[in-house]
Amino acid sequence: MLFNSIEFALFLPIVFILYWLLPKKTVKYQNILLLVASYFFYGCWDWRFLGLLVFSTLLDFYSGLQIHNSKSQGGRKRWLIASVTINLGFLAYFKYFGFFVESFAELLSSNGLQAYSNMLDIILPIGISFYTFHGLSYVFDIYRRKIKPTTNFIDYALFVSFFPLLVAGPIERATHLLPQVERPRSFEYCKAVDGLRQMLWGFFKKVVIADGCAAYASPIFSDPGNYSGSTLVVGALFFAFQIYGDFSGYSDIALGTARLFGFELLKNFNFPYFSRDIAEFWRRWHISLSSWFKDYLYYPLGGSRFGKLKTIRNTMIIFTVSGFWHGANWTFVVWGIYHGLLFLPLLIFDKNRKNVGPEAAGRLLPTIREAFQMIVTFTLVTIGWILFRAENITKAGQYFGGIASKSLFSLPLYSGYQALILFIVLMFGIEWLERRSNHALERLRLRYFVVRWGMYLLLLMLCLANYRQNQEFIYFQF
Repeated sequence: MLFNSIEFALFLPIVFILYWLLPKKTVKYQNILLLVASYFFYGCWDWRFLGLLVFSTLLDFYSGLQIHNSKSQGGRKRWLIASVTINLGFLAYFKYFGFFVESFAELLSSNGLQAYSNMLDIILPIGISFYTFHGLSYVFDIYRRKIKPTTNFIDYALFVSFFPLLVAGPIERATHLLPQVERPRSFEYCKAVDGLRQMLWGFFKKVVIADGCAAYASPIFSDPGNYSGSTLVVGALFFAFQIYGDFSGYSDIALGTARLFGFELLKNFNFPYFSRDIAEFWRRWHISLSSWFKDYLYYPLGGSRFGKLKTIRNTMIIFTVSGFWHGANWTFVVWGIYHGLLFLPLLIFDKNRKNVGPEAAGRLLPTIREAFQMIVTFTLVTIGWILFRAENITKAGQYFGGIASKSLFSLPLYSGYQALILFIVLMFGIEWLERRSNHALERLRLRYFVVRWGMYLLLLMLCLANYRQNQEFIYFQF
């Protein structure tokens, strides 16, 4: 079930009404209802993979108890290794098995050996990368004695499977979400209204911006050889806007939906295209994934505690693994390495924490220096998106080659997207004005009731006018 579907438009109000009108408004019954709704939500995609989700949940729930109850450090470690191995084994099989087989076959073929890579297509269970990382963070935190395991399976299962975050994040932590699952919740009007505002903004970014940009960018990336260099540049820009509108839009809808039920999820985006360097970009983009790798991979590797060379090594490992997490394609690996290489100069010269303060602090507009930094950072990120979006390394090379050709100086193939440009300007204009807020509509600075509601209705009408059925979110494939 997609957020941007008629089914979800029916599903959400039904669950919302039942949730707040339960005869016994106890957290137990609220959690049972949400868990059933979450499994139904997931099962609408493919009910056959519900068993895998439930098994993964049972595995980490039981492993957490055993780690906590083990009398010896060896016993604790064995249960941790078992949980990690099984979880990553499932993830590797469903997400990467075909990739490794095909890559090995290509390697043999390149050395003159005959290789056959024919195999059954393996369906990737939607959200497996996200709910796997939910469970792993839980057992890691128990092993580190940061938390104690819950003994209530329903509570833990809801933590893993809560439908707003189940298929594309944010990647939650037990230290943050599980206490909210366990404590009583009562309806708060202001929180619910704010959730609806954030959902509306998320739908605008997804339906109007992301899906509109996809209509232009997708044909270009599918066949880059047939377009001029200038058109390829425009296509890359549209994809940069598409992926931001798509993924941050999903996160806005997820956070807003969770707020309707009394939950506060982790903020996943903090207006990343206003970043002044790559380090700041990664503190603002997919925050829950970046922090997950930092806490559970970078720090265990030693972080920055053992000299500059090992810090560089650990940083490159993080970026490479992050790229590979996104998908079974060499384009993602190269994309991760590319960002790691962009990050290294900042790390080597101790500039990676230079831009931690607010941009344009106390001013309406950025300084010329800040504007230049933002443009350079956005350009570097957009170059990386070409690698991310390309179907394979060959097409990525073809795309870059086309940009580097003489046709770069020709007029781009462009028509019918004037309105979309205006919507993109509207999106970034509002987000710039509200960049200190948790989301763009949290404190919309329109004093008059009629004007404010006129803005809400305008966004709603734009969503309805631009709605396209069956437009999946990009990160569903991860």
